[in-house]
This record gives sequence, structure tokens and C-alpha cells, in this order.
Amino acid sequence: MSRWLSRVGAFSAGHRLVVAGAWLVLAALFTALTITGAKFSDAEFSIAGAESTTALATMDKAFPAAPGPESGELVLVVEAPDGTSLTDPAARGRVAELVARAADVPDVLAAADPYDEKRPYVSEDGSVAVSTLTVDLEADQPAVEDTLRKAATGLTGAGYTIELGGTLDDGPPRIASVTEAVGVVVAFVVLLLTFGSLAAAGANMLTALGGVVVGIVGVLAWSSVGEGIQSTTLILALMLGLAVGIDYALLIISRFRDELRRGADVDAAVARAAGTAGTSVVVAGTTVVIALAGLSVVRIAFITEMGLGAAIAVIVAVAASLTVVPAVLKTLGHKALPRRERRTAAADAAAADDADAVAFGRAAATGPSEDGSGSGLLGRWARLVVDRPVLTILGATVTVVLLALPALSLKTELDPPGGADPASSQRAAYDTVSDAFGAGEQNPLIVLFEGPEAAGTAAATSKRIAAVDGVVDISPVQPAESADVAFLAVTPEHGPADTRTGDLVNSLRTAMDDVKDAKVSVTGQTAVDVDVNAQLSSGLVVYLIAVVGLSLLLLTLVFRSVVVPLLATFGFLMSFAAGLGVTVAVFQWGWAGALVGLDEARPLASLMPLIVVGVLFGLAMDYQVFLVSRMHEAHRNGLHTRAAVLRGFGQASPVVVAAATIMAAVFAGFAFSGGDAMVASVGLALTVGVLVDALVVRMMLVPAALQLLGEASWWIPRRLDRLLPNVDTEGTDLEREELHAPHEERDRLVGSPRA
Repeated sequence: MSRWLSRVGAFSAGHRLVVAGAWLVLAALFTALTITGAKFSDAEFSIAGAESTTALATMDKAFPAAPGPESGELVLVVEAPDGTSLTDPAARGRVAELVARAADVPDVLAAADPYDEKRPYVSEDGSVAVSTLTVDLEADQPAVEDTLRKAATGLTGAGYTIELGGTLDDGPPRIASVTEAVGVVVAFVVLLLTFGSLAAAGANMLTALGGVVVGIVGVLAWSSVGEGIQSTTLILALMLGLAVGIDYALLIISRFRDELRRGADVDAAVARAAGTAGTSVVVAGTTVVIALAGLSVVRIAFITEMGLGAAIAVIVAVAASLTVVPAVLKTLGHKALPRRERRTAAADAAAADDADAVAFGRAAATGPSEDGSGSGLLGRWARLVVDRPVLTILGATVTVVLLALPALSLKTELDPPGGADPASSQRAAYDTVSDAFGAGEQNPLIVLFEGPEAAGTAAATSKRIAAVDGVVDISPVQPAESADVAFLAVTPEHGPADTRTGDLVNSLRTAMDDVKDAKVSVTGQTAVDVDVNAQLSSGLVVYLIAVVGLSLLLLTLVFRSVVVPLLATFGFLMSFAAGLGVTVAVFQWGWAGALVGLDEARPLASLMPLIVVGVLFGLAMDYQVFLVSRMHEAHRNGLHTRAAVLRGFGQASPVVVAAATIMAAVFAGFAFSGGDAMVASVGLALTVGVLVDALVVRMMLVPAALQLLGEASWWIPRRLDRLLPNVDTEGTDLEREELHAPHEERDRLVGSPRA
């Protein structure tokens, strides 16, 4: 792979106009598809083939919506002042007048009378009355609410409370804000400090941003060929595409600079960086893509869509790193180095007239200290870690355990009942109705009967349903026109997020198992949510097992070792636990919640742990590949384990620290944006997970464990070694090619300026 990627890099550097043209054509194609068909979807969570989803589809067919514009429902909630009742004639007249005005509001198609004898919606104590509004889905909900509040001025002036519950849509997607921009600025500052060159930092950032733009447009273009995507999918693609785009370009540019310092000319340095660091980028990017695409094992369309959308952004970032970055590096040349190093590097390249020395002298370059670890802070840290491996491992483990402890109390929910904003009228309406009518009033379960005598079977089994623990009320039988479908609406005692409601769904299904005259299903949005939550919980376990297996297989392939994959996988699990623990403490316990704009402490979104696993796994493997591949390269070149660990650490740790800082800055921008709570929780978990993985696991645990295990770190059974294909992340094939190339060709490969 390294030889092929080296040629790709060399071609891109030598044909910059071709590369630019190809990317412009791709961007134009994506843009055309986006303009003609990109769309966002507001589809509900569901599981294909699940009982609740299948039954809900049957309901839609058997009970079609009335002809006319597509509509949704809002609820107009009226609460009487203390000591009064809405059943009094005067109050009743005021409510009836408000309902009549509501029916005349533009885009309100109908307003139900809460005093209708057939379907009354007034609480027993007369404190609350509810009118269900049928509203055009295309309506401007804030405008409807504003008009209704103006119509209710007489009531509110008399001390009545008016709230509008429900929602028609989520409005336009919010993709980015000021905090995300601040994260990008911080990332640029880190690049500037890392490179010491404005040109290199600017090139890194611009190529990454260009890749993100193409990636996002690509995701939008992809949405045009299906039913649309959720706005959360686009946010995740932006978050991940930006982070990996910056990091992958950073890795290749860093290797290019190393090659220049070792005496290679610009062309040879580009080819060498593309062949070595480019291979690491491909391995790392492939890991992220497989992990994201692997989210499909959960079998929830929304999760699959998010994974595939983010994977598109990562693929574009990898492609840009392998083609655009080499072209930019060819243009930069020695300007990629700090000004004080440019003349020295150019002189070294001019003096390098022994190709073999250049080709094989790379392994002997030890940097500013004898062991190759460097003389700065990171070099001293590396020597401290390998000199005290047991103490280091204990310290790293204790740190992670303390951060991860809150995860033991993890609770999840699919959506906050009543909406995410506790200060909204939507939440106030939901809480008022729940207090007045019961927690389950607004989230009924549907028991669907399908069969020749569906209505009769439903009536015959209604008493059995009523006897199930947790059932408060049952509606009359509702038959369809076809007569082979009927349903009962069951009011549960508890709210949709209560675990006892999930138990009730299972109890109803068990109680209906022996009904012989009809197929019985429990459905409704609450039942769908229960099924999705259960699938997410079980899917997380399955996905973790799949991810762990992938990690072991991939890293065994890359490092030809048994210990390194086990160590990397264990480190990933530690990072995930730490990120999840801190997120639970902030979002569920409410600790320092104001820092992330948290309005209230609530259980985490059910899909959050799953997304974090998919993203963090790929990033953790990135750092493992970046760091340990340099250690393995040094060991392969003849150094014993301690020296190889120090050499590899000295070469790769600055890049890993810079990459982790950049990723953390990008993710923190989303965590502190104060927007969607699910996006913010994912951002915080990834911020903490990335920092723990890079600074604790890879900077402490990995080098200490490798030192403790010694030469056993690199052991692999011979038979397995022969069976595995050679990925060559360290450029071994390139060195062989340089060694056996003809004299003139060897000069070109290694950068010697022979005449």
C-alpha cells in the first residue's frame, strides 16, 4: 500500500491542476445534486420489522387521514385561577369563545370542543380544559401561537393560564454557531504552535476546511437520492469531517517536514510522506468509516443514516489528505518549515549525494537526545513513563476509573416528554395536562386487532386488557371501514419515559398471546419508543462486541503483534468509559451544567452512547496507529523495546498531542454551543474521550505497558504472521524500492541531486 500511496502523492504533486480540476468537478456535481434534490426528513424513530412499527403502518392504511392538507395536532391548554372551576357557566363561556376564535385562526383546520359530551377533555376538578387543534403542517407555528395568545388576552387578563402544547416541526436545522467557530480558531492556533510556520498551519486548515465543505455538500447530495436526512446527521458529519480532516492533513504535513529535515528534496519528501503517513491515514480513516458504517448492525434506520452520512464526510477527508495535501505541499516546498530551518534543510538536501545513506540514515536520526525521545517536555515525560511503568499504569488506571464512575448510574431516554426546553410553553402544557389527567394521558398505547371479526374480538378482550396492572383507562372499540381491523386506545398509568410503561407494553403483549381469533399488536408512538429504546440498549452491546473484534483484527494486521491490539482495545474501552462518565455527571447529574448551556438535568439521549462508541473507536485507533507505528518502525530497524518506545514516542507524540488538542477543540465547540442537548452531550463525551485517549491512554498506559512487557510486545505466532497480508504502514516497501532502484531512479526517490 505504501508504494501505491507514494505514487498517488507524487502524481498529485506533479499534476496540481489536474487535482484541483477533479475536486472542482466533484464539488460541482455534489452541488448540482444538492440544489436539485437535497432535503431534510422529520421521520420518527422506528425499527423496520418490529411489532410496533408494522402495526403502525397497518393503522395508517386502515385509518387514512381525511382529504385535504397534511395536518398535525397542537393542544390549547386552559388552566383556571386557583379557587375557580372551568365548569362554571361564566368560565365555560369564556373557554368556548376562545375555542371559536382558535378555529378561525389561519392554518388552524379545526378546534375540538373540550366540553363535547362524547369526548370531554376537562379535568375532574374543573381546573384544566384542553382543546385539540388540527393545524396545517406547513403552518408557521410561532405565528399560530402568537395569534392564539392575542385571542386569549381576555382570559389571561382575568388570571387564566394559556399554554400551547405539541409541535409541528423542528424548524430549520441549526448546523453551526459561534462556539464551533471558536473551536476552529483554537485548532488553527494549535497548528501554528505545532508547525511554527504560518504557511504550514494555513495550508493544513484550508485543505481541511475545503474537504469539509465538499464532504457536507456530498452528504446533502446523498440525501437527494433517498427520503432525506435528519439535521443531526449533517451536524455529526460536520463535527467528524472537520476533526479528522485537520488531523489527517496534520499527520502528512508533519511527516513531510521530517523528510525535509532529513535531507530529502521536496518531491521525494512529498512521495515519502504520502507513502508512510498516508498509509496511516488510510488505515485510520478506514477504521473510522467501518466503525460508522457498522452502526447499521443496530438495525435502526436513523442510526444507520447518521453513520453513513458521517462516513461520507470521513471518506472525503481521507481523499483530500491523499491528493490535495501533496499538491499543496509541492507548492509550499521548504516554506512548510519554520523560517530558521529552511536554509539548513535546503543545504542538507543539496549535500545529500549518497543515496544509500539518505535511504537508510533515516532510522539513525535520533533527534536532540541520544535515545531519540527528545529533550523537551515530551521527551522527559517519555523517559519518566518507561522508567516507572508500574506506577504509570496505576496512575492512568485510577484517573480513568474516577472519571468513569458516574457512568454506573447511566439512564437514557429517547426524547424528553413535552420537549427539550423546560421553559417552553410546550413543556408547560405537557406538565399541566399530565398533572390534571395523569402521566399517561397524552401518550396512549394502541392495541390493534387484525382478523375477520376484529371489532368483536377487541370488545371481548377489553376487560382482560383493563385488568393488566398499569392500565388506567380504555377507549371504546374503534373499527375500520374494512371491518377486519379495529383498535383500542389504552391509557397507561405512567409517562412514556417511565420504565413501568415499558413493562406495561411487554405485559400487554404477553396477555394477548393466546388470542386466537385475531392478530393482536401493541403499537402507538409510545410503544415504538419503547421498542427503539430496547433495541438501542441491546444494539450497544452487539456493536461494542463488533467494534472490539474489529479493533483486534485490524491492529493485528497492522502491527503483526498480539499484545498491541489487546492493549489498544482495552485503552479504547477506558477512554469510552471516561467520556461517558463525565457526560453523565454533567448532563444527568447536572454538575457544571451551565458550562454547556444545560437547561435541566435529564437522562442522556438513548442513541448517544452508540454514536460515541462509533466515533471514539475510530479516533482511538487513529492515535494508536500514529504513535505505535513509529515505535514499531524503530523496533523493526533494530532497536530494543525501550529504545524503540522512546524513539517512536519522540517522533509521534507531538503530532498525537496536537491532533488530540485540535479534535478536542472542535468537539468542545459543539459541546458548549448551547444548542441541541444530544449534540452537546456527544460533543462533551468525545472531547473528554479524545483527551483521555491521547493524554492518558496513549501517552501513559501504552508506552508503560510496552516497556513492562519488553520484547513480548511484538510477538505474533509465525503461522498467523504468514497468513496476514502486509499493510506496511511504516514504508518498508518504499525502502526496498529505493535500495533496488537504478542509480538515477534512486536519486529521484530519496532526493539526492545527482547530475
